[in-house]
Amino acid sequence: MDAAEVEFLAEKELVTVIPNFSLDKIYLIGGDLGPFQPGLPARVPLWLAINLKQRQKCRLLPPEWMDVEKLEKIRDHERQEETFTPMPSPYYMELTKLLLNHASDNIPKADEIRTLVKDVWDTRMAKLRVSADSFVRQQEAHAKLDNLTLMEINTSGAFLTRALDHMYKLRTNLQPAQGAPSQDF
Repeated sequence: MDAAEVEFLAEKELVTVIPNFSLDKIYLIGGDLGPFQPGLPARVPLWLAINLKQRQKCRLLPPEWMDVEKLEKIRDHERQEETFTPMPSPYYMELTKLLLNHASDNIPKADEIRTLVKDVWDTRMAKLRVSADSFVRQQEAHAKLDNLTLMEINTSGAFLTRALDHMYKLRTNLQPAQGAPSQDF
């Protein structure tokens, strides 16, 4: 799975919009949406919210966690803990990117939010590198990585998979083959 596929999955996350149009309920395969009334909040998938925003049919409301004070707490908590802490959304990075790229005018303190989310991401990536380094040095066979998001796993997954494959090949080459004659007499 690549980053574009993870972003595609993130677009299914529900966000709140304030429409400026009227429309009855829409019946889609993924579920019913609406009805839409001007000025009344409606929960819709991110893909639809971005589409409506681009057509100037709504105003997007940021998720409740997308607030400077809350993100500062999340960042500080992540920095204090040795393990990965739960994120406010499994797609926090993708949601931030998409919302700030398409609706930054609807998000108060957008630049600060972008910086804080990047700080959280950088902290988590540094933890992941340290964890991977420790894992490889200790020649472990498995690891428990709780609270990682799909994008974080996607970012490091290829490297870890290749590293483990190389470790396996090195281990099997160093071990004597079973049934091979011993050099002891």
